[in-house]
Amino acid sequence: MHVVVVGAGSLGSLLGGLLARTHEVTLVGRDPHMRHVRESGLRVEGAVETTVRPDARTTLPASADLAVVTVKAYDTATVARDLAECDLKCVLSLQNGLDNEATLATSVDAPVLAGTATYGARLRDPGRVECTGVGEVVLGAPKGGPSSDADRVGEAFRAAGIETDVAEDMPRRQWEKLAVNAGINAPTALARVENGALVDGPASDVSRAAARETARAARERGVDLSDEAAVSAVRAVAESTAPNHSSMLQDVERGRRTEVDSINGAVAQSEADTPVNGTLAGLVRAWERGRGLR
Repeated sequence: MHVVVVGAGSLGSLLGGLLARTHEVTLVGRDPHMRHVRESGLRVEGAVETTVRPDARTTLPASADLAVVTVKAYDTATVARDLAECDLKCVLSLQNGLDNEATLATSVDAPVLAGTATYGARLRDPGRVECTGVGEVVLGAPKGGPSSDADRVGEAFRAAGIETDVAEDMPRRQWEKLAVNAGINAPTALARVENGALVDGPASDVSRAAARETARAARERGVDLSDEAAVSAVRAVAESTAPNHSSMLQDVERGRRTEVDSINGAVAQSEADTPVNGTLAGLVRAWERGRGLR
């Protein structure tokens, strides 16, 4: 299978590198990372060790069997327009936030799948990505139910040694992942702490409250996610990735715009009562504005 990974930063490079052990892979990202991969290959370190030599470029190829989208949520509309010019058989979104699949589907003439990924990844240097923890990729039809496309993509991921589950309840899975992101990303970014600091300690109450609000917002949308399940998911991820820096903390450390709008901001926009997510989103947005990032 020819897989193009669109948005080859930390997670995209890691998954693209793992897929390249079995499949033909094209990474699409930015220089100097793409240039280094093109010239010297991609080194995966940490919990998984391998060196691969995928194609690496800054523009999309003309065609591919599968496009795996890992760009920031605020870039989805732009990427969707670019993908419209590419001959694709299927698209899989492994992005943070909600409704990325709908945005992609408005432009792309191919089935669009929803997905989540809990693999830990950190781009250390151009051409070098660290797997900070082996997780799981979950994928399926955005509205739930069976999908032959999801079955085929899931088999391709498993063939490359990636822990993969094809799920028929993707709406619930995505809201649970949103609860994890809401409970971990903004608190760690604002407090400048590793994920494990949210298991116990001063920020743990804030983290759990953000997760409960997300579950409340999910139920407002007709998704059956209990407060207990959301809080349990946050705690499990915080424990299993205790030494990790969340993706939002990595963005803050590098002075980059975050995905807070599609995480805590998305929860705060719901009709449910979500004061903690609203506060977290407002504080991160204030940090961004102070640095000219919004």
